[in-house]
Amino acid sequence: MLEILIAAIMVAALIVYALMGGADYGGGMWDLLASGPKAKRQRQAIVEAIAPIWEANHVWLILVIVLLFSGFPRAFSAIMIALNIPITAMLIGIVLRGSAFVFRKYDSTEDAVQRRWSTIFGIASFFTPFFQGLTLGALTTGNIHLVGDQVTSGFFAGWLTPFALTCGLFALALFAFLAATYMTVAVQSQPNLQDDFRRRAIWAQTALIPLAIIVFATSRYGAPLMFHGLTNWWAPVLLGWTALSAIAAALALWSRRFYLARIAAAAQVTFILLGWALAQFPHLVTPDVTIQNAAAPESTSRLLLLALGAGAVILLPSLYYLFQIFRGQEQR
Repeated sequence: MLEILIAAIMVAALIVYALMGGADYGGGMWDLLASGPKAKRQRQAIVEAIAPIWEANHVWLILVIVLLFSGFPRAFSAIMIALNIPITAMLIGIVLRGSAFVFRKYDSTEDAVQRRWSTIFGIASFFTPFFQGLTLGALTTGNIHLVGDQVTSGFFAGWLTPFALTCGLFALALFAFLAATYMTVAVQSQPNLQDDFRRRAIWAQTALIPLAIIVFATSRYGAPLMFHGLTNWWAPVLLGWTALSAIAAALALWSRRFYLARIAAAAQVTFILLGWALAQFPHLVTPDVTIQNAAAPESTSRLLLLALGAGAVILLPSLYYLFQIFRGQEQR
């Protein structure tokens, strides 16, 4: 049971990362796509919204990785070997985003210099979440195989399949939608910008519909165990809640109830990731690595949970304090 609890905490951390880091990536996408006479104001609004969380977001990703290699070392080894290429691309993107964000802030204010850093920041904001979605999709394809603890399927298995590639595109649209929806609240004092982000949120939500259908359709043969999980008894309930959240977000955006739209968008992302986790359970890497056969010894799991409890006492108040500092700066 300890290993299931650790896996559940990993999923919770991944959801928080998606809700916060996903909006961060989406903000970078809209930064790159900003155009017209209000482009500079749009970029400035995005920077102000991202500033409190852009570096803190990675705490949740680091937590997922630490729990994986500490709690499930066999799974960590298999994932890092089989998916070395997309994970390396993702890490390069994270470094490029962070570097470009800082250099754009403190480098020369000349337009050419600012455009260069904005372009790097925006491009990295596109391909980083793409590889994140692709990696999660690859874990469920069943194409990654182990004999004992050795990966036998090579470095290209799973992540070059239509299903995994579509998962990457779905992640892009989902994060773009999340960011645009969040921004409608962040720029509430600027109605013109609010309308811009409202339209973009509606466009992204519209793009999610065909992508979701393609993900489901390609999972039938591209990720059969995932497809089977999505047709389990609980699936209609969870899919129903996901659909209701999506409809609520769309209606709230249409009627300009932006706070409600933000809540519904966050719920939509949460239900999507919960569905992914439940459909994959108990596999960490389909079909050979499960929560049970990859778990660390019970003594390690027990110490890991104690460390998590102690860390939460420090982490959660620190994040709260961070947000309060930035909120205070915005009000001055």
